[in-house]
Amino acid sequence: EPIRKGASIWRLDPDFDRLIPMEKYEAASPHLRELLDRYAYPSPDKPGFMVYEVDNGRFMNHSERPNTDFSQYGGATAIRDIAAGEEITCDYGEFFEDFARLHLAAVED
Repeated sequence: EPIRKGASIWRLDPDFDRLIPMEKYEAASPHLRELLDRYAYPSPDKPGFMVYEVDNGRFMNHSERPNTDFSQYGGATAIRDIAAGEEITCDYGEFFEDFARLHLAAVED
């Protein structure tokens, strides 16, 4: 369905989104670490933890020109009207401080 500009499209929900201590991540099996590497990110407000979104927010792709605003950690809004069937995108750098550096390093490999 279409999403109107300004609509809330995601919020951090402690019932669905998990904070994982870095010690548990580092001790996890390779299979679990691979999952977290793909879908988790460092917590912007709790150093030493990763955020793993269990809801479908984890499937949003990065864009240099996103159609959402995640600059206020804990929630996101549509920054323009989003058509039904259009991909919802976000700028990972708004909530993952080192994303640009890590992303550029991966591109250079």
